[in-house]
Amino acid sequence: MCPAPQNPAAWSPDSWRDKVCVQQPVYRDTDRLQRVKGSLSELPPLVTSFEIERLRKLLAEAQQGKRFLLQGGDCAERVADCQSEPVAQRLKILLQMSLVLTHGLRVPVVRVGRFAGQYAKPRSRPTETRMVDGHNLTLPSYFGDLINRLEFSEEAREPNPDHMLECYYHSALTLNFVRAWVEGGFTDLRELDRWDLSFLTAAGLTPERRGEYQRMTQNLADGLSMVHSLGGVTAKDPSQAAVFSSHEGLHLDFEQALSRPVPGREGSYDLSTHFPWIGDRTRSLDGGHVEFFRGIRNPIAVKLGPSSTRQDVVELAKVLNPSDEPGRLTFITRLGADRVGDYLPTWIEAMGDRPVLWVCDPMHGNTSTTQSGYKTRSFEAIAQEFERTSAVHEACGSYLGGLHVEVTPDDVTECIGGTEGPDEATLRHRYQTACDPRLNYQQALELAFRLAHHVQDGR
Repeated sequence: MCPAPQNPAAWSPDSWRDKVCVQQPVYRDTDRLQRVKGSLSELPPLVTSFEIERLRKLLAEAQQGKRFLLQGGDCAERVADCQSEPVAQRLKILLQMSLVLTHGLRVPVVRVGRFAGQYAKPRSRPTETRMVDGHNLTLPSYFGDLINRLEFSEEAREPNPDHMLECYYHSALTLNFVRAWVEGGFTDLRELDRWDLSFLTAAGLTPERRGEYQRMTQNLADGLSMVHSLGGVTAKDPSQAAVFSSHEGLHLDFEQALSRPVPGREGSYDLSTHFPWIGDRTRSLDGGHVEFFRGIRNPIAVKLGPSSTRQDVVELAKVLNPSDEPGRLTFITRLGADRVGDYLPTWIEAMGDRPVLWVCDPMHGNTSTTQSGYKTRSFEAIAQEFERTSAVHEACGSYLGGLHVEVTPDDVTECIGGTEGPDEATLRHRYQTACDPRLNYQQALELAFRLAHHVQDGR
């Protein structure tokens, strides 16, 4: 750790360098790193301050219970998947989930994708060891395409600064396609016969729940048909059609290079994404990530796991949102279904009336490893964490304003359960994730229906 600045309140885009910085790559070619950062700082921004400020207003309304945030997408993007069909399918499942939740919650849903920049992932271990040609080979862990590559070779796992430029260009292509797709309308979402709703007829679904889901489906179909008959989605309220981008702001050199002041506005914006977040592993109050995030003007989020204390939550709010700006700060809780009641009530009480958007990430706290070595998550535990989180907020007089999930439209077998999901014995059939297990298309839609029904049933 370098000496702290003489004026602790002073902030600049590079003041994070005076703090403890974890989960950062070490580059051998430091000259190339500087040239890449210089190039990034001169390239056009990926998003605009106008879009960022629009999202801040929507999140402020979500804090008041007037909207609900759906934040979802892949655990780790791959540049190889930056193709029209995969991007369209990821966007489609996000929109379909949002329509189900809008119907069940009776409030507009703010759609935020984990895409166009989710190229970096923290890891629990800096290195990975595998048996290669009869010998143990230890290489750097895969930290996402922004830093290195998934293939297990010395060349692929060596951090390469050129990957930052490559991911920048792929993020720009993704955002361009998403904007065009959204502005082009929702014709693919209009007819529910284009949705794969086979889980509604699965044997594992109780007759009572099947009936409720089928009624929801019919009501949703009627609503979409009415919208279409009236001329489709209008542009009078851009927030109804907008899809925003988000990613974990892990790689601080990359985030700094795309942060800059905007004419006519105060402060600096991180223009790599609309909505960056700090992960549970990098939220230390004296760390570089909190230092960087406290100075940017974007709405920001922090993930809170079981290691977070009441004091951590209070101090994070003070440092990251000292002026109590509405829409500025989101806390994403990731506790595990069995631990929600042990931590969340204390955190809610500690925040009091301070403006914060509470969001549930039911994925990360419910991760386990099977005897055969597959990292997986239980669909039932995922659903239960959301339901128990919602119940705690209601009991505390608070509002659960969002859901954060890792999903894929692909027919993968990574999470166990759901009415048609795999069991432990069949995980290996289509286990494709680069990092964390994701809900597949069927499981994602079933989760949206279950959560929408849960909220309706609680009213």
